[in-house]
Amino acid sequence: MSSVDQDAEHAVEYDDTAIRFLEVLWGEGYLSPGGPDEVDRVLDGVEIAGRRVLDLGCGAGGVTLHIARTYHPLGITGFDVEAPVVAHARAEAARNGVADVTFVQAPAGPLPFVDGSFDVVFSKDALVHVADKLAVFREIYRVLSPSGIFVASDWLISHDGEPSDAMKAYLAAEGLSFGMASAATYLTAMAEAGFVETRAQSRNEWYRDVARQELSRLQGILHSAAVAAVGEAYVAKNIRTWAAMQKVLDSGEHCPTHLRGIKPMRRDA
Repeated sequence: MSSVDQDAEHAVEYDDTAIRFLEVLWGEGYLSPGGPDEVDRVLDGVEIAGRRVLDLGCGAGGVTLHIARTYHPLGITGFDVEAPVVAHARAEAARNGVADVTFVQAPAGPLPFVDGSFDVVFSKDALVHVADKLAVFREIYRVLSPSGIFVASDWLISHDGEPSDAMKAYLAAEGLSFGMASAATYLTAMAEAGFVETRAQSRNEWYRDVARQELSRLQGILHSAAVAAVGEAYVAKNIRTWAAMQKVLDSGEHCPTHLRGIKPMRRDA
């Protein structure tokens, strides 16, 4: 769930230790759940072949490389504000012999791409780190070509009111810069940025069950590998985090969600 934070000077949250831990749980190059199967579900029905793609908040590069190898875009760029994950992504591309991929790292702020650079902007569980949803959707809109598509998954909250005590406990356990918002807030920000045909589909039911399995594996078959990778204390901290997350998944307050929107051919004044 690497960051594309555009709101403040950025402190690294996904360092080498975090990368090692999450790869034990989610697979090589993946910093969010579901692996390539969930990426494929997010991209279902989206034409990628021969198009220019941006993977926004690319993290350690697993998603970017999967899209490059599976969907044959004209070109794909992975972008992230965090230097450790981009270094890891570049190393993964070299190790796997994937040449037609570019990884860009830049400080938080406006995206370092000219208007209309991409036909598809994809993001996997990264926009949760951006508090100002309208600002980031305006940037996504800007770098998309006319008729381009934004397609993503992200971690949402079911409402825009005061988080429950259980949600506050989960966010404290994560200790990350989460700017969670509701589907209504996302869709409003997308529309204000200029997107049309916007939609949001909750994936709470799917991840509720997956997260329970992840917690069980951390406590069982993956425990030794995780401890070997990052140490007992780090694993214990994340077991507590997963247990706190399970409560807000089970209540429905935590809502992983698929998102889509289209940049029209022209924007009416």
